[in-house]
Amino acid sequence: MEDGFLRAACATPKIKVADPDYNTTEIIKLMKRAQEEEVSLLVLPELCITGYTCNDLFYLKKLQVKALESLEKIKEESSDIKQFLTFVGLPFVHCGKLYNVAAAVYEGKVLGLIPKRFLPNYSEFYERRQFTPGFKKPVMVNLFGEEVPFGSNLLFENEKMPEMVVGAEICEDLWVPNPPSIEHALHGATVLVNLSGSNETIGKAAYRKNLVANQSARLVAAYLYASAGEGESTQDLVFGGHNLIAENGSVLAESVRFENTDEHFIVSDLDLERLVADRVKFSTYETEETEDYVKVAFSMERKPLELKRSFPKKPFVPSDNKERDSRCQEILNIQTYGLKKRMEHTNCKSAVIGISGGLDSTLALLVAVRTFDALKMDRKQITCVTMPAFGTTDRTYNNAVTLTEKLGCTLREINIKAAVRQHFADISHDESNHDVTYENSQARERTQILMDIANQTNGMVIGTGDLSELALGWATYNGDHMSMYGVNASVPKTLVRHLVRYYADTVDNEELKAALLDVLDTPVSPELLPPTGDGKISQKTEDLVGPYELHDFFLYHFLRFGYTPKKLYRVACMTFADEYDASVVYKWLRTFTWRFFAQQFKRSCLPDGPKVGSIAVSPRGDLRMPSDASSAAWMAELDEIRDANGFT
Repeated sequence: MEDGFLRAACATPKIKVADPDYNTTEIIKLMKRAQEEEVSLLVLPELCITGYTCNDLFYLKKLQVKALESLEKIKEESSDIKQFLTFVGLPFVHCGKLYNVAAAVYEGKVLGLIPKRFLPNYSEFYERRQFTPGFKKPVMVNLFGEEVPFGSNLLFENEKMPEMVVGAEICEDLWVPNPPSIEHALHGATVLVNLSGSNETIGKAAYRKNLVANQSARLVAAYLYASAGEGESTQDLVFGGHNLIAENGSVLAESVRFENTDEHFIVSDLDLERLVADRVKFSTYETEETEDYVKVAFSMERKPLELKRSFPKKPFVPSDNKERDSRCQEILNIQTYGLKKRMEHTNCKSAVIGISGGLDSTLALLVAVRTFDALKMDRKQITCVTMPAFGTTDRTYNNAVTLTEKLGCTLREINIKAAVRQHFADISHDESNHDVTYENSQARERTQILMDIANQTNGMVIGTGDLSELALGWATYNGDHMSMYGVNASVPKTLVRHLVRYYADTVDNEELKAALLDVLDTPVSPELLPPTGDGKISQKTEDLVGPYELHDFFLYHFLRFGYTPKKLYRVACMTFADEYDASVVYKWLRTFTWRFFAQQFKRSCLPDGPKVGSIAVSPRGDLRMPSDASSAAWMAELDEIRDANGFT
């Protein structure tokens, strides 16, 4: 459970109906298997000690007694399985009524019994024939000589890991309008378990999967669903052993139904710190504290884990091609309609874009073209300004010209060398000194030209800088940092590439497509330093500030879930193990952290721009951060990583 990770499993034993002895043997096998896989939480199906399909056999005292004997055996077995919480289902008699319950078993103790509250009594289900609906407020019952809480409003809290609070419900409880899991979550449960006996009919599996995923999303929780499977009676129904593990809307693991095996066993690592971080952030997530809830404490040590969980290398970019294309179309629409509204409101007659032949200005131009088409305005009113200077290469210049021409826009070429040299003379700067003044003077000259042309044309300067550059502060203050509307402000660099690629893949003009593809193949560069002797780009951004795929990974997990440097370093090393050494990951994580804090002053005065995803740095929207905030605590933790690994 290091870094807030908890390894959890759902398992379905192959049972025999009404044979608790046999079923208990199979359950204990699964418990031992889970222990071998370093699982800390195991969820088993509804009534799995007896079988869900016993029907009127549940009335028989023999079966009721055998079920309790089996639970006691499982309890005793758990004494030897340390640091391991199990939920198992059985029938239980209380005050002359029969209840369908989940038992929480931990290290030789039954921590609590949770009754099923909502009993289906329709179609193929007749549970009210045998069982009584459960109640909320727990009472104490004597079980195996000990007092045990019994009721729906039970939560199980890990004293050694405050993020781990477990609540349970049973099958139909999830399918009703107001599931118990809602109250559990509002009272602090981060992990919700469901012991189920859900049968299979056409279309039900997809509905069930969506239900579990959506419940985990709306409750900002992990949701573990273990369902009955092979061995249940097929007199009228068939059970597929459909097990699911979801976390905040994402399905992390899913069993294969009707798999030809004796058991359905799935495992995943839950990120509980991530869930808590989201709950802290969401002001509408209002927690409750009521007297009718009982919280049972247990003490489970954190386990250092080699994570089974994987993390997408590009968290901003869907891995599925169809989903990625759909996402690209949606983002382009958001950008387009944001700019459309601003153009209409200001009554601007033109758009002015500094076109460099690079990725960001290309995307801004494509958005402007879509906007003018939506406004039914002539594309010639889009003024693309190419401003060659000391670092401009033929490749980027030619691409800028081709893009402008093939998209039907107006091209203006203004060579800024003379103006910048005059500026150098005015401020007494030696042109041979290629320092930050040399670079930024060019960027600011370009911005001045764009602003003045916008005045000439009753137009608006369209910003081209992207989210990744803003996070790193990789922009010249009051240079390319400034515009009148920044259409790329919340699009990270890794996603910019896919948006341009999407446009290239869907455009009919082959010359335009070729230019777009060449832009994609061009190294990212501000082109502020002279090119190499053979005319190639000498200043490559990723050589200076680090790979954007790493920085976008850092940015996503840092802002979205509040990952600490150690946790971020750990998951990044694991995710990029085949591409970057740990020392390289550390180097660029340190760069990211330092720059993120040091460059906030640039983000504090950003132009307006549309938010397109869950991460944005607008000072008016998602990131209200003081410009003089200290990074000391984060850098100190990075120092610990450095010292522990012997990095220099």
